[in-house]
Amino acid sequence: MKDPRDIVFEPIVSEKSYDLIEDTNTYTFVVDRRANKTEIKQAVASIFDVTVLSVNTMNRKGKLKRTGYVLGRRKDTKRALVNLADGDKIDIFEV
Repeated sequence: MKDPRDIVFEPIVSEKSYDLIEDTNTYTFVVDRRANKTEIKQAVASIFDVTVLSVNTMNRKGKLKRTGYVLGRRKDTKRALVNLADGDKIDIFEV
C-alpha cells in the first residue's frame, strides 16, 4: 500500500471550497493523478482520522499561458471532493 501522504498533496483553499465545507461538509484536495477513489478515501481517513462517506474526482487540464512570445502550460491536476460524516471535520481549514 502507498503512503497516504503520497496520495493527498494539498488542500484547495478558495471561496468555493469553503462554501462546500459549510454547506455539505465536503473538503477539496489536490491528489495524485494515478490514485483511485478507494485509495483517496483510505488516505484521507488515515491522515485526518475522520469517516469518509464518498469521494468524487475531477481531472483538470493545465491552461496554456503566455509570457511575451513564450508559450507555457500549467500542469494537469486531479482534484478530489471528499464528503465527511456529520460531526467530523478537518481542523486545517478552520471554518
